Amino acid sequence: MKAGVVFTGTGPILILTSFASFDDAKFVEKLARKGIIKYIAHELDLELVRQRYGQHFEVILGDLKQDDDLRVLDYNGHNVFYNFSFKEWGPPILHE
Repeated sequence: MKAGVVFTGTGPILILTSFASFDDAKFVEKLARKGIIKYIAHELDLELVRQRYGQHFEVILGDLKQDDDLRVLDYNGHNVFYNFSFKEWGPPILHE
């Protein structure tokens, strides 16, 4: 399971996914089906995200399938951007 900030044309969203990485071909395809074809992703520590989002995290995680799935945990760009320090972000993954 992975968590990450994904910057799209409309701003950052926080995603939980069962894909192996944020540049997995199937992950890229799934985002493309949602209209996201260009993005910058930064992985976050899953436990840190769990702590910051509490019960909402658990609800979304419970809805996540084991394979080939993703869920948006937070689409409020302001919350996503300010809930995590840059030091907590993993290296950028660029997709274009």
